[in-house]
Amino acid sequence: MEKVKPKKHLGQHFLVDLSIAEKIAKAVTGHLGVKKILEIGPGMGVLTDFLIKEKWELYLVEIDTESIQYLHQKYPGLGEKIVEADYLKTDFAPIMKGPYAVAGNFPYNISSQIFFKILEERNNVTEVVCMLQKEVAQRIASPKGNKDYGILSVLLQAFYDIEYLFSVPPGVFNPPPKVNSGVIRLKRNATEKLECDEKLFFRVVKQGFSTRRKTLRNCMKSLGLSEEMKQDPILDKRAEQLDVQEFVMLTKKLQKSWNQ
Repeated sequence: MEKVKPKKHLGQHFLVDLSIAEKIAKAVTGHLGVKKILEIGPGMGVLTDFLIKEKWELYLVEIDTESIQYLHQKYPGLGEKIVEADYLKTDFAPIMKGPYAVAGNFPYNISSQIFFKILEERNNVTEVVCMLQKEVAQRIASPKGNKDYGILSVLLQAFYDIEYLFSVPPGVFNPPPKVNSGVIRLKRNATEKLECDEKLFFRVVKQGFSTRRKTLRNCMKSLGLSEEMKQDPILDKRAEQLDVQEFVMLTKKLQKSWNQ
């Protein structure tokens, strides 16, 4: 089989270190009894080889036609479970038919978009084990009060318990990226629904981090604060000082002030 060449426009960096691929595969726990895994961007199947050994019911999604041909040759038994598609534009509910885990070496240029899609599908995605740019991985796993803490940290931590597992140097990839990588694991928590309007919660979090150095009072002006709400001490804080529950509380207070 001809090897697949990594394509710059797809942000492809193929993992070549087998021990790291094995560590990532073994980090998938099957949280909440899940047996199905969707691997995003398998490339030449370095991680896939180890996921198959772990006996998961495996699905692959890949946008690169050359990789798709290679994967069909390498894993003839997977057949229709090898999906040629753009993950970001594909509805996986009818393909996966129920809860599943996600694994992969995510393309750095779209990793945040992948997580926003996972958030949309959080009732089906029970676990995520992935490698991405170290900076983004640290941000997602970061607690409040940390300079890395941001929009994705809050939104993902609302629905997932997150662990930063280990760091990966550039030299284990072909071609080597210009940054270090990090592997994280997300496990779906017990929160089925937030105790506030979820659309407004997402909006409040994004607005809160729109100008990080300003207090929430300044950031939230465009949402139309009542005179009473303007006096609330929670608005003296900056977004990075609030955890998920405090953002829920802020959202509820805003809702209440609008309804008075």
